[in-house]
Amino acid sequence: MPIFAKPENALKRAEELINVGQKQEALQALHDLITSRMYRSWTKTHERIMFKYVELCVDMRRGSFAKDGLIQYRSICRQVNINSLEEVIKHFMHLATERAELARNQAHALEEALDVEDIEGDKRPEDLMLSYVSGEKGKDRSDRELITPWFKFLWETYRTVLEILRNNSRLEALYAMTAHRAFQFCKQYKCTTEFHRLCKIIRNHLANLIKFRDQRDCPDILAPESLQLYLDTRIEQLKIATELGLGQEAFHSVEDIYGLMCMVKKAPKPSLMSVYYAKLTEIFRMSSNHLYHAYAWLKLFSHQKSFNKNLSQMDLQLIASYVVLAALSVSPYDQLHGESHLEFENEMDRRRVANLISFDVEHREEKRETLSRSSILAELVSKGVMACATQEVKDLYHLLEHEFLPLGLALKVQHLLNKISKLGGKLSSAFSVPEVQLSQYIPALEKVSTLRLIQQVSQVYQTIQIGDLSKMIPFFDFAVIEKISVDAVRHNFVAIKGAVFFGKQSIEAEGPQDQLSHFAESLSKARLMIYPTEKKVPKPAKKVAKLGDTLSNLAEIVEKENKSLLPS
Repeated sequence: MPIFAKPENALKRAEELINVGQKQEALQALHDLITSRMYRSWTKTHERIMFKYVELCVDMRRGSFAKDGLIQYRSICRQVNINSLEEVIKHFMHLATERAELARNQAHALEEALDVEDIEGDKRPEDLMLSYVSGEKGKDRSDRELITPWFKFLWETYRTVLEILRNNSRLEALYAMTAHRAFQFCKQYKCTTEFHRLCKIIRNHLANLIKFRDQRDCPDILAPESLQLYLDTRIEQLKIATELGLGQEAFHSVEDIYGLMCMVKKAPKPSLMSVYYAKLTEIFRMSSNHLYHAYAWLKLFSHQKSFNKNLSQMDLQLIASYVVLAALSVSPYDQLHGESHLEFENEMDRRRVANLISFDVEHREEKRETLSRSSILAELVSKGVMACATQEVKDLYHLLEHEFLPLGLALKVQHLLNKISKLGGKLSSAFSVPEVQLSQYIPALEKVSTLRLIQQVSQVYQTIQIGDLSKMIPFFDFAVIEKISVDAVRHNFVAIKGAVFFGKQSIEAEGPQDQLSHFAESLSKARLMIYPTEKKVPKPAKKVAKLGDTLSNLAEIVEKENKSLLPS
């Protein structure tokens, strides 16, 4: 290792080596000076040396040299001028990003040149042979040779910078900026694997920060400025996870946000909470968890109605309709029938998700009502959400939840769904969700309507032909109806045996008794219309409790009929 009297001499020697094409020797000379114990006092020359050092590292794609040099430089300038480290790191990331973009532009230019065919000559034989043997096209080969190495180096640059800045309280803003740029890199180039690794790295950094919070220069996460930076980073992480369609990682990001707020026992700003609930709705929609999706929408609606004063009446009506349809889309299987709307392993996991939706940072342990379809519908009515919805959505709610129309239910629902599918549009910029389309709930609502129809038909018919049942349901063909019916039986929603044979019901059961009572009253009215001169029979003072009370000798008549049918 050459020994220089002054750092300026090492910089001058490196420039001489660069001019004669010996970049590796120049990089080694600067590296030796930075790591030497003889030059540990920071001067402005050190900053110039580091600028030249990172330029060589980027030019030669030497990520390990860059990391080692930045770690040594952090020790040199930590107590004197930490802002110098910030400037060097910014320059390092700028150079890496610039070279990656340049490589991408070169690859695109090469691709366009390859697309232009030579009308006077064919492709070279060696090119044809290479494409046949490797199976690669020109674009794939140019990507592998030009773009991939520089994108890999840029990714390593982000990881290096995050590692260097992870426990320095004076460079928290730069750490957050680097994390945001790394997130955008993953989003732009659809790097899902790298995004998973990035989230894990940041999560580990926070865990170590909490574990070793008493170290020198360690950030105080409870400070308002630091907490806001970490929250902004997690919110950005949540946004990118949902945009990339990574439901599990998005859920972990929600847990990270919730964990941060539980540490300070304080809810974040309303603007962040709007994004929090908006992304929760996307997470549960991606995982097809309709119940928690509806609850997240209810929380978002309540939050926006309380804090967002710029919402128009049309936006409020559209959002309320969205919430009601989300609740109606939940399968009608309730807790009594053994349905678990979200397949969590145990009660603790379900409670954990309920806390994420309610955002209870105090961990109150009082008994809460179990999340269910019936409870959220009741809450929509009590909180006035139903009143804000459009008339078509109100009619659909009344039809599915309060009407008994086993023969005409599906046709009426289909008419309303055709109208609802046309509703939706863009919301004002004041709302955290840019656009809503009510048509996305149509498939789930058709399934719920089918289940309601099967349930109501089971209360009227004991046996029904498959063809007749299929005609009642215009949404699906028989294969889908059969699948829905089997799923309903599995959850004990209805009892079907054999073909479509609804399970045995006693003649004295509440459902058949009511139907027969209505039928008897209708027959009585019809008889009076036919024979109006007959003496009107006074109504009994009390409704009969059982059908057997109206036919006291029914048992004797049945026994005589049985004996007459049996062979003597």
